[in-house]
Amino acid sequence: MSQARPGDAPAVHDLIGIGFGPSNVAMAIAISEHNARSGTQRAVTAQFFEQQPRFGWHRGMLIDDATMQVSFLKDLVTLRNPSSEFSFLCYLKSKGRLIDFINHKNLFPLRVEFHEYFEWAAAQVAGMVSYDHEVVGVTQVVRDGAVEFLDVTVRSGEGLTVHRARNLVIGTGLRPLVPEGVERGDRVWHNSELLARVGELEGTSPSRFVVVGAGQSAAENVAYLHRRFPGAEICAVFSRYGYSPADDSSFANKIFDPDAVDEFYAAPEPVKRKLMGYHGNTNYSVVDIDLIDDLYRQMYQEKVLGTERLRFLNVSRLAEVKETPDKVRATVKSLVTGEETFLDADVVVFATGYSPADPLGLLGEVAEHCLRDDEGRVRVERDYRIATDDALDCGIYLQGGTEHTHGITSALLSNTAIRVGEILDSLLDRSVKSAPDEARPLTDGTSRT
Repeated sequence: MSQARPGDAPAVHDLIGIGFGPSNVAMAIAISEHNARSGTQRAVTAQFFEQQPRFGWHRGMLIDDATMQVSFLKDLVTLRNPSSEFSFLCYLKSKGRLIDFINHKNLFPLRVEFHEYFEWAAAQVAGMVSYDHEVVGVTQVVRDGAVEFLDVTVRSGEGLTVHRARNLVIGTGLRPLVPEGVERGDRVWHNSELLARVGELEGTSPSRFVVVGAGQSAAENVAYLHRRFPGAEICAVFSRYGYSPADDSSFANKIFDPDAVDEFYAAPEPVKRKLMGYHGNTNYSVVDIDLIDDLYRQMYQEKVLGTERLRFLNVSRLAEVKETPDKVRATVKSLVTGEETFLDADVVVFATGYSPADPLGLLGEVAEHCLRDDEGRVRVERDYRIATDDALDCGIYLQGGTEHTHGITSALLSNTAIRVGEILDSLLDRSVKSAPDEARPLTDGTSRT
């Protein structure tokens, strides 16, 4: 890893990655495979920085019986390179579970298992990543009136260091979202922290939980808390009559095909909005039908037995939440009558989704070179590169935050393998066009000229 030294310019990387979640792990794998094929003549030098102390992906929602909602074939590599040694099947083989998985006859692994696969893959490209390193800013290096390099300032236990790149790939993920006016606290959680926080209740006897939300995570939270705390009442609050099933039918799933990204990108803006409206029920605020059936069966059984612990406050919204040291009061308001129900609970869990991180938030003055559309959104080229003015020679690529240009798969696993391949192809193509062959970088980040 290069770092700034007094009097020295940092070594130049072809690519610096900000964040090391599944998307940038896949990016590192694509680079590793490219370098293994191409040798030093066309090798890409890359370094990734991750502020977490180790790899982690939605750890707070790794509920023991929760399954993936995408096929295992949509792993980090298979759609790009079916023969890759970084596939989920190779992971299973390394763990001695390949035959067992085949006999299971299931396309959708446990989420815990897929997380272990991500950890396994990340460990194989660990030489490209620095954990416990937080990117705190990006500045530009100008030569002859053009921005030739980007300097990335990174904070770690050793202080601040500066790392120089020709290109950036931003994969900083999503941010937990709670309704306006809600403050997270000891008894007000977002579902992303469920498993990390639920241990705090060990040795206590919680009597009631309130779960707000109508999507898959909300339903999983309800089922998990109902099972984990058999003496507690679980109250689910949502504005619908009931959970809506996810449309995972074969034709609807074509919205996740790689070709669908081309079609969405080329579509006029009114058509983009229609497509998102038509197919939002493949991903947003929907629940697997098996889980819906399980929850309804449990609710009905409790009614028959007269032991109702599972309550659904539907066609309602959470109007107010007030936290005190020993409880939290939730005010639930009916959307039909306006009647208010007051629930004193041990914890309120908001399973209310995520928002994308600002892709330009770390770029400082570099952001002034980034172009926006008529609605103020970042303009993104088909190769996931932010559209910039002519003064910026560097490429800034996005892994996420491109739903308005590339469609529903922007932050999903479905197209990760394809997406990183397209970003790598773009990076290589732009490198060839911008410099003669003899100026291509060596693997140590230095230049041939």
